[in-house]
Amino acid sequence: MKIIMKNIFKSILTLGLLFSLGSCEDEQDLLFLEPEASFQILSPTDGDGVTLNPETPNNPSLSLTWEDADYGTPTEVTYIVQVDKGGDDFDTPIDVASTTNTYTTITSETLNKACKDAGLAPFTESALDVRIKGTVGTTGAQPTYSTKIAYLVTPYSTDLPLLSVPGNHQGWNPVTAPRLAASAYGKTDFEGYAWLDGDYKFASQNATTGVINWPNDGGGPDYGDDGTYSGVLVETGESNCNNSAGYYLLKADTEKGTYSATLANWAVTGSATPNGWPDPALDHDMTYNPTTKKWEITIALSAGELKFRANNGWSINLGGDSDGDGSMDYGGPNLTVATAGTYTVILDLSNPRKYTYSIQ
Repeated sequence: MKIIMKNIFKSILTLGLLFSLGSCEDEQDLLFLEPEASFQILSPTDGDGVTLNPETPNNPSLSLTWEDADYGTPTEVTYIVQVDKGGDDFDTPIDVASTTNTYTTITSETLNKACKDAGLAPFTESALDVRIKGTVGTTGAQPTYSTKIAYLVTPYSTDLPLLSVPGNHQGWNPVTAPRLAASAYGKTDFEGYAWLDGDYKFASQNATTGVINWPNDGGGPDYGDDGTYSGVLVETGESNCNNSAGYYLLKADTEKGTYSATLANWAVTGSATPNGWPDPALDHDMTYNPTTKKWEITIALSAGELKFRANNGWSINLGGDSDGDGSMDYGGPNLTVATAGTYTVILDLSNPRKYTYSIQ
């Protein structure tokens, strides 16, 4: 019995020694990742730049190459391209691309969005800081960063400048007031539709922040009538503009100093309607819904064509979107009804220069 116990003890001791030796050998074989302090962006160089164009969103705008991030042992590295507003020291970095290569290309559309997120002003050359972040593993461990470069970018904006129309009709609050939109960025010819009821003014956006409010509350300048009520618009106007209750097509040009308000009561007309094309004026009047801010009519239509027009005339009429900008066009092509039936027809003019309709 003693001999058996002694042999068992020797076996256990031998196994322990073998395991210990194996463990030591495994520890010697372990490789530890030690990322270098930084690596270099090879191209572009500091001070290079680009002007972005909304007409070529898929064009390359930033082509980057960089050195391998050295972790001290062969391992796959994930690289993330990060940008931030120049001088902000990447306090809020924006990720724009990810790759396991040491090169990538950013499209104009992607870089433009990053510029907007970083707070760069459109149509103005500004510095955008660029760096590469390297990580390993599925959890993005062991981050290391390249040196940064300043890339000079002139971004664009497709957002239309806005005015709001605060007044008696909604409690004099520019934040919630109806909007007018300019024809393009940098233009001052504003247009839109609103229900008015007495006095009103125009409130503009803050040029830096884009906030619409009264000047003392962080907005841009406000505009009113010059006191003659002849369509002359002036900054911090001496008088409020004024119109009787109704739905109006509003236009204002803050550079030319003009404005107008044209009453616009909408109707449908056309071969698809019971009265056909008007001769001279047999339109089917729509009703304005103040809750939805849309014009509506429920009507029996036949297969045929129709259009929308205001005030039983053709001076203000809307048809299809012929230029593909997402808005119905003044004088646009006739709209088609394919199948006869009773329909609810809706005209939505509440989004300035993005006028839409539906036939349900």
